[in-house]
Formats: sequence, structure tokens, C-alpha cells
Amino acid sequence: MTIKGLHHNAYRCRDAEETRVFYEDFLGLPLAGTLPITETKTGRTASVLHVFFEMGDGSYLAFFEAPDEPFEFKRQRDFDLHIALEVGADTLAAMYAKGKAAGMEVRGPVDHEFINSIYFRDPNGYVIELTAKTPDHDTAMDPAKNKARELLDEWQAAKA
Repeated sequence: MTIKGLHHNAYRCRDAEETRVFYEDFLGLPLAGTLPITETKTGRTASVLHVFFEMGDGSYLAFFEAPDEPFEFKRQRDFDLHIALEVGADTLAAMYAKGKAAGMEVRGPVDHEFINSIYFRDPNGYVIELTAKTPDHDTAMDPAKNKARELLDEWQAAKA
């Protein structure tokens, strides 16, 4: 089996239009599709709208608005859940300025050594990270050079 790549990640949203304004108007991801769902595959009546925003690589961020289905929206911490989207260094700086000019909470930039990042919150409370690769990115993400397996094994042993 070969996984070709990510088609979409899907999350809940409070309001599809409010979410569209953030992802399409602010981030620039075009609304690519909407899928009204009035009945589930098991025959249950539903009132759900599934919306898709296209990214530059052909994958999508998707959201479900399901007003009649209980869901606890809460502000996420970065290490609980965040969506990291790759941009160029020039776009990172421009989006930082755009967020500040719009009065949004913008954190960063943060130098993670292999990427530089800024952070926003979308209208649903999700942390959105915009990240630009540094020249050392590929080396840092090469398991033959970064000891990924060894470090994971050490982590597991320390927990035991």
C-alpha cells in the first residue's frame, strides 16, 4: 500500500461563513467545495455542511458545521492541537503584519531552528501555525541524520 499524500483534514466549526472569512479572505485558501449532508450513510437525519478550502499542493482543510450536534469548542494549546501550514519566508512576514493590522492575536515569529513560525487562532479556537522552512530544514528532518528513532526509543525508555 502506498499513501499518496494528504487529501484533507477535517475539523468542526461553529459557523461555516465565519470560518470561510478566516480561511479564504484572511489566509487566502479558496473555498473549493461545499457538501450539504441531510442524511448519514446509516439513514439518520442530519443538518451538516462540509466545506473544503484548497491548499497550494492540491490538498484541503475541511470543516463541518453541525449546529444540531453538540461539540465543545475550546481554545486549543499548541501542543494539544494545531494546524501548521507551510508558506515562504516573505509570506510569513507579510501575514504577521496582516494579522497585526487586523487586530488579531499573532504570536511569534518563533525560530524552531528548522522552521520559523507565527501563530494565529481561527474563529473556532484552533491554533493555526504558518511556517517557513529554514535552509537546515531537510537535514533536520532526515532520519538518517537526526536520530529520530534513537531519540524516540530514549523517550520511551525514560517513561518506563
